[in-house]
Amino acid sequence: MKNLVNYCPIIFFFLLAIPQARAQSVDVVIHENGTERKESIDLPMSMTYPLDSLLNDWKAKNYVDLGKDCSTAEVNPLFSDSVYIDRLSRIPAIMEMPYNEIVRKFIDMYAGRLRNQVSFMLSACNFYMPIFEEALDAYGLPLELKYLPIIESALNPSAISRAGASGLWQFMIGTGKIYGLESNSLVDERRDPIKATWAAARYLKEMYTIYGDWNLVIAAYNCGPGTINKAIRRAGGETDYWKIYNFLPKETKGYVPAFIAANYVMTYYCDHNICPMETNIPTSTDTVQVNKNLHFDQISEICNVPLDEIKSLNPQYKKQIIPGESKSYTLRLPINAISTFIDKQDTIYAHRADELFRNRKTVAVKEPTPTTRKQTTAVTGKGKLTYYNIKSGDTLSSIAEKLNVRVKDIQSWNGMSNTKISAGKRLKIYK
Repeated sequence: MKNLVNYCPIIFFFLLAIPQARAQSVDVVIHENGTERKESIDLPMSMTYPLDSLLNDWKAKNYVDLGKDCSTAEVNPLFSDSVYIDRLSRIPAIMEMPYNEIVRKFIDMYAGRLRNQVSFMLSACNFYMPIFEEALDAYGLPLELKYLPIIESALNPSAISRAGASGLWQFMIGTGKIYGLESNSLVDERRDPIKATWAAARYLKEMYTIYGDWNLVIAAYNCGPGTINKAIRRAGGETDYWKIYNFLPKETKGYVPAFIAANYVMTYYCDHNICPMETNIPTSTDTVQVNKNLHFDQISEICNVPLDEIKSLNPQYKKQIIPGESKSYTLRLPINAISTFIDKQDTIYAHRADELFRNRKTVAVKEPTPTTRKQTTAVTGKGKLTYYNIKSGDTLSSIAEKLNVRVKDIQSWNGMSNTKISAGKRLKIYK
């Protein structure tokens, strides 16, 4: 591992502690030196997603056919340790994927009680794996990293953890911004499958430059490099993931074994009687640039594209609004709707604009209107100006009578709107 103090660019100071969501815990049985012990490990996010929530995405509803029998059996065959060791060794991978009882536990979970989720994720791979593979290949990264979003988000682009991580790759908002993913009230590019994938590839490549070990890299992806560096120091400088294992947080202890198990089950699912849900090929899509504020309802109603489809193709827009007036944004649509959008874009931008965009650009403030009460100001009277010091017990009437003037004249000379007076003050008197 390179010297972290000398190497780390300033961006990694922002990444030293990435908060993770506390997930469901399980007890893992570990055999060590002839003894058996239990250890509690937090499950990765993908293992806590119910299948129903994964099937709510528009792509799943429209392209994953739940009605066809894919022959996924309820029985999960069990194999000996030697079989698992052999199968893992035959995966064509750069990354080290060793076998132990912790990895076995996660394989059993994926191939056992999560087998229906695996069946769904195998079908969802058709949507996202080409995107993952292109970015990983462009950065010269191991293609087996394409299964990292399986344990991060269960391939759900709208996944949000309780800690605030979002999207397929579960970026925290601060880390996402460092890698060019915009986040504001209307836009969250962490949910953009393409942009987030390329950002994740950059992050993983930079982390490998630091650690030179892929298991440490993906462990750092889970808990942040600061936590990994601390574990390395506590382990006396060891840079082997399995040697710093006992110094890691619970959720990170389960992260690398879950990644190995995900690679296993996505490769050998047939041997466990799991098959992908039937997947139809999605309609081809293309993009256009949006340079004005645009609402999904405007697109849907003029281009005749279902609203749910627009939302699914553009998950980065949180409120169904593209704030094109701030800068140019990308809109993805079915290929057959692109020409309609280009031909009718003036009509689209104008359609229901006053109704859908209610935020006012300017607001007029009216001048205050005169009240029904007469406003009074002090006026100069005729005669010589003298002053009268108000004494306790005085009233305006008693003063007027004493000085042989009218009450309304005293009010006029002193700009008074009522007859209230206070002892110790003085009044102007003209006589």
